[in-house]
Amino acid sequence: MATIYIDNKPYDVAAGKNLLEACLTLGLDVPYFCYHPAMGSIGACRQCAVKVYRDENDTKGKLFMSCMEQVRDGMRVSVADMEAKEFRAHVIGWLMTNHPHDCAVCDEGGACHLQDMTVMTGHNYRQYSFEKRTYRNQYLGPFLNHEMNRCIQCYRCVRYYKDYAGGKDLDVFAAHNHLYFGRHEDGVLESEFSGNLAEVCPTGVFTDKTLKQHYTRKWDLTSAPSICHHCSLGCNITAGERYGTLRNITNRYNGEVNGYFLCDRGRFGYEHVNSISRIRKPLVRSKLPEASDKYTALQAAASALKAGRAIGIGSPRASLESNYVLRTLVGEDNFHHGVSDMDHDLVDLSLRILQEGAARTPSLKEVEKADAVFILGEDLTNTAPMLALAVRQAVRQEPLLEQVSKANIPVWQDAAVRELVQADKGPLFIAASNETKLDELATQTYFASPEAIARLGYAVANHICLDCPSVEGLKEAEQQLAGQIAEALMAAKNPLIISGTHCGNERVLRAASNIANALCAREKAAGIVLTVPECNSMGLAMLGGHRLESALDAVLNGYADTAIILENNLYRRAGETTVNDFFKACKQVIVLDHLHNATTETAGILLPAGPFSESDGTLINNEGRAQRFYQVHPSAEDVQESWRWLSELGTIMANEEISNWHGYDDIVRAIVIELPAFRGIEAVAPTSEFRIAGQKIARASHRISGRTSMLADSNVSEPKPAEDPDSPLSYTMEGYRGQPPSSLIPFFWSPGWNSNQATNKYQQEVGGHLKGGDPGVRLIKPANTGVFSMAVPQDFLPLEDHLFILPLYHTFGSEELSMYSPPIMERAPEPYVALNAADAIRLKLEDGQPLHFTIAGQTYNLPVKTSTHIPSGTAGLPVGLPSVPFAELPAWAILNRNLKWKKQPQTTF
Repeated sequence: MATIYIDNKPYDVAAGKNLLEACLTLGLDVPYFCYHPAMGSIGACRQCAVKVYRDENDTKGKLFMSCMEQVRDGMRVSVADMEAKEFRAHVIGWLMTNHPHDCAVCDEGGACHLQDMTVMTGHNYRQYSFEKRTYRNQYLGPFLNHEMNRCIQCYRCVRYYKDYAGGKDLDVFAAHNHLYFGRHEDGVLESEFSGNLAEVCPTGVFTDKTLKQHYTRKWDLTSAPSICHHCSLGCNITAGERYGTLRNITNRYNGEVNGYFLCDRGRFGYEHVNSISRIRKPLVRSKLPEASDKYTALQAAASALKAGRAIGIGSPRASLESNYVLRTLVGEDNFHHGVSDMDHDLVDLSLRILQEGAARTPSLKEVEKADAVFILGEDLTNTAPMLALAVRQAVRQEPLLEQVSKANIPVWQDAAVRELVQADKGPLFIAASNETKLDELATQTYFASPEAIARLGYAVANHICLDCPSVEGLKEAEQQLAGQIAEALMAAKNPLIISGTHCGNERVLRAASNIANALCAREKAAGIVLTVPECNSMGLAMLGGHRLESALDAVLNGYADTAIILENNLYRRAGETTVNDFFKACKQVIVLDHLHNATTETAGILLPAGPFSESDGTLINNEGRAQRFYQVHPSAEDVQESWRWLSELGTIMANEEISNWHGYDDIVRAIVIELPAFRGIEAVAPTSEFRIAGQKIARASHRISGRTSMLADSNVSEPKPAEDPDSPLSYTMEGYRGQPPSSLIPFFWSPGWNSNQATNKYQQEVGGHLKGGDPGVRLIKPANTGVFSMAVPQDFLPLEDHLFILPLYHTFGSEELSMYSPPIMERAPEPYVALNAADAIRLKLEDGQPLHFTIAGQTYNLPVKTSTHIPSGTAGLPVGLPSVPFAELPAWAILNRNLKWKKQPQTTF
């Protein structure tokens, strides 16, 4: 710690920080633009000037940019010095010479960092009265709107997009006072993280185009803390609503998970909530054409359950509470996981590895600190985008430790650090079946079949610890690569192994586990990260349940005749013929969901469930972190949470346990009592009875406008606001205005800080943890009771007239819910099959020509995309695209034409 004096008051601050960070951490208001906690300082805007004195006898001092000045013990500083204040006001004046007077129509108006800083510096009147510089704006795709005339040349956008996120197609052009930040020509921004520009930009140059289509002032949004439902990482989000419509998703800072950023799927995939495919009313088909109501639907469902033998099919995209209530309703023996059998086995294996292994799963923030990374079988950018972004930061760790620290340069001196490091990167090794966007950062890449990737992993583990099995038949180059990877992991202080379920191979997971356990056996602080398919896949595995295949067999063989399906489209989990036979054999099908799909069309009874924005619940992410999401606004009369529908159904059926529940908190308590694995979820968030000074926490800003006129078309009297019995949040602007517990923060706002930069007021220190701790509770701890896997797989061999079809994933297109959002649909690829270039030549196929093949009786006819990386004898099929039929992959496909295969090399370096 260092003691510094700011305007003659002593403060204890962390040594080594820059002065701006120290001032902001202390709660002082120092204006800034170019600085960002995640990206460091470059001193470009000159807005954060303060007066620094040599000692207590110095009365004159000098102006310094606080973001570029390192804290030192005994430092004397003045923020309130008149010369410093005048300098800051002049800087704003210079920045505003070309800025348009368009706050009234700007999407950032009222939530703009530039507005905040202008007021903070006292720049009240414009003195520039000449013509302003103007630019032509660009089309940047479906996510972002571009208004270059608002630019103040802070460089944040290109620093984030190029340096932090690794984008290639946005840059700064021209020079001096004519800088242009954009693409070399109009076109869609290619990065999967481009949407963060809307929050990184301190003005309105880059704004959320989906919000612009709704056009709502940000202060008029009703907001609630939530969790992204579009992958397994559990990124924290803030969901904003107006007039019963979800209007936008913004980042909700969590110092352990997503920090300041989101991927574009998480930010723009929310429109499924507003989709025309929403289920708004209960439906009992036997009552048609009469419209069904809530009571009729519940009575019909209860009668069906009493009359038949019921099974329940859960869902990895439904909350823990909803799955648990379904499990309680139908009984533990009749509860089935609503996932493919392969996903069921792989997620269960992932859970056992994390529970029984020796290595701990690091958070995303800790992943950024890893100094050697080995990725087995995962295309992270497409399966877990924010994990890929964390790996991009991890490759900088070794140069930072080896070069920057020795040069005595603070790591926050971003320009100096990057100038010193240049293109140097730490060790990153990727073993995958096709190219990935992280390949450009890799020390070595290895393209092979999942079996070959697993064999390489087993060999690496054997190099680290001889207790691991050796691998016979490896090529010399593979042996050398295994040794190189092992050596790099052993030399690192924080080695990290990343794998997951998406390659569809159990041996790849076991190989990753072997490596992590071998490192721990050599007393290395190794970490292991395993991605899983969906937002609550890990929670569903921890809850326990039977395979989907057993559910289908129970009905097809007459052991059950009624099925309750929870927020799940079974046609995405099993083959069409199998699912059709299952539904034909069902006496009654009860479905709870919020979107119409092929499964809801088969339902005899359909109950409209609330989506994430109209529900409360808990999700367990891939690391075992339990996190709570909250209802943003009251739902329509006939729409409610799945767990509430099921609870009411259980009460009607006189289920003794369910009848004793009187709300959300009772369900959480029941989970904790019955299932020890979930002990701790009661501490994820305060109970519904929590109050501060007797008040709930307001979901709406005190600046919200027009509440009394929202319903004036039907009633000029202001109705009583809806009440929320399940949380300590109110649906109105009335409530506690201080800082609530971190899990209950509905939006970041502080006096004078109306933009998202207000986050610094909620942190223990800038860029660190939130005050009171970051949201979430870790439920999984490694027990170090596992043993090394000894079953080394055989190498892959092609089959004549067959292709081994591997799953391919896309950030935009593979995830079910986000594909209901028009901007995401626009970015999704057309269906295709990826084929090895040499195989395409032997098949006499060129790009775009159709390939005919059959998997498990399902025929496919898809255009070819050739690849030089996918192994010979294999092909890649995109997962989840709407017009691509389901296939449980990997799987052998029969070619519908003769092809005499010759054994080809299976690896590419």
